[in-house]
Amino acid sequence: MVRKKGSLILCGAFLFVAWNALLLLYLWGRPPIGGLGEGGGAEPGGKEEWGMGKGGGVNLAGEVIRLAEEVEVQLDTQKKLLKQIESHRALWARQKDVGKREMEDRKEVKEEVVHQPQKLQPIKDNVDDTEQAQVKQTQRPVHTEASDTDLDHPQVNEPKEGIGENKPPTSPATPEVVIPILVIACDRVTVKRSLDRLIQYRPSPQLHPIIVSQDCGHTETARVIGSYGDQVTHIRQPDLSDIRVRPEHRKFQGYYKIARHYHWALQQVFNTLSHSTVVIVEDDLEVAPDFFEYFRALYPILRDDPTLWCVSAWNDNGRDALVDPSKAELLYRTDFFPGLGWMLLKDMWDELEPKWPSAFWDDWMRQPEQRKERSCIRPEISRTITFGRKGVSLGQFFDQYLRYIKLNTESVPFTKLDLSYLLKEKYDESLIKEIYSAPLVKMEELQQGGTLRGPGPFRVQYSSRDTFKVFARNLGVMDDLKSGVPRTGYRGVVNFLYRGRRVFLAPPEGWTHYDVSWS
Repeated sequence: MVRKKGSLILCGAFLFVAWNALLLLYLWGRPPIGGLGEGGGAEPGGKEEWGMGKGGGVNLAGEVIRLAEEVEVQLDTQKKLLKQIESHRALWARQKDVGKREMEDRKEVKEEVVHQPQKLQPIKDNVDDTEQAQVKQTQRPVHTEASDTDLDHPQVNEPKEGIGENKPPTSPATPEVVIPILVIACDRVTVKRSLDRLIQYRPSPQLHPIIVSQDCGHTETARVIGSYGDQVTHIRQPDLSDIRVRPEHRKFQGYYKIARHYHWALQQVFNTLSHSTVVIVEDDLEVAPDFFEYFRALYPILRDDPTLWCVSAWNDNGRDALVDPSKAELLYRTDFFPGLGWMLLKDMWDELEPKWPSAFWDDWMRQPEQRKERSCIRPEISRTITFGRKGVSLGQFFDQYLRYIKLNTESVPFTKLDLSYLLKEKYDESLIKEIYSAPLVKMEELQQGGTLRGPGPFRVQYSSRDTFKVFARNLGVMDDLKSGVPRTGYRGVVNFLYRGRRVFLAPPEGWTHYDVSWS
């Protein structure tokens, strides 16, 4: 390659010299200007000054101008030739620098191998060959400047670990993966509140592009979204038609349209824009200051643990009195799909998309056929709150529960924490030991509190659907079950604070599965 570039440069230089030689010969071979007419020269002051010679001689001024134009054309051609030579020279120099760096890198690797024979092993990223191929196709190095066309969804490469480093798969040195935020919008102009917070707390527009997908065709909402310019990407659901449903489901038309919109929007993110993951929020959610840090840290956990299928920013029992404000860093596994700000991987979308439901998509996600005994991660203190009482659910839970959810205000450096305790084997072993070694107390003892000593934890045991609902209502936690799973439940256990004490509302020891008939 270097030889080829060198030959091109030599050819260019030869052509430049040859061109100038031919130009000189051409100019020397021309007859004098004065000889063109019979009157001889046209010196200034002569009787034929700048005029015609005898017998219809040539106009001297016109001849000079024509000659100047010819010279200008020749100089312009030479200038272009010089630029081509310069570009080839610069390319050659860059090629030489690349070759030199490659030689130095190979030399360094050889020296490391010589000096560290006990560490002779292939250097591997935390991904298999298939994942590496996908990363190469969809990601680019952090230091590379994104072109104008790539600003909506730029991507970056995973930095390779050094020889001898022993980092867990959940280490902060994970790939600088692009995690877009998909905002599902319709006809709420208050989407501005959601977008303002996302843009305010977003650490990088390149690593976290915001995609607003709008349904409903609402003009005022579209105007609000458009006011953000290139800070967001605005896409619009093309199908705004009514959906044919059973007569008894006409009042649920909104749920059908929402499911259709989610399906279309997720197809755009994964299939059209080719992202590998996404965080989904709705237009009535406000995010916490560490919202992006939270998802960035949990991405490798979700990617590497096949027993997980989502990460959620939401705690269904996250009311102020039920959470510990001093434990903002606490995270849990849950068998209940929380939604309301959640991360999904493309692999999981590929599994769900072919059977995506026509309505009630969130409850569909909670069915055992979709969940397949997989769990989600959720926080002690929510990283989202909802401010939208208006919606298709007509404020079903908003007044009773949702309006009281506490939003985290303390930024936690999750990417610097060891989160490997969330991996299933470690988590289950620790959880079962903690729950079933906690003192078993009666509801009356917990409510009176006088006979209890210390902050807990304490265990309240339920054995049927009815006892769970009674205990949940009395303790102030949500009592509904979806496919037999209680909100925030993991292995049937609901974990919360009650009057400042940690409480486990738990089934008997030896729990094995959820009973879908409890729904």
